[in-house]
Amino acid sequence: MSSEFVMSLAEKGIYTILLVAGPLLILALAVGLIVSIFQATTQIQEQTLAFIPKIVAVLIGIVFFGPWMLSKMIEFTVEVYQNLNQFVG
Repeated sequence: MSSEFVMSLAEKGIYTILLVAGPLLILALAVGLIVSIFQATTQIQEQTLAFIPKIVAVLIGIVFFGPWMLSKMIEFTVEVYQNLNQFVG
């Protein structure tokens, strides 16, 4: 197993992680920004106010993006298992 092969496998793994986690992170960032703007305009400085909308948004995002995320993770796992003989031998 060459170093280029290991680097390509690590690159594919990191790309898959970013692709799967990206939509939920962007959703949480957008909701956090909206809540922060709301807090700044109304001068409500409650720190726990941002958690509930983010949790709800991420759960809704999991409902919508969940099947797609699962299919991407399964594709990566199947690719790794199919090439398992290259890893060992």
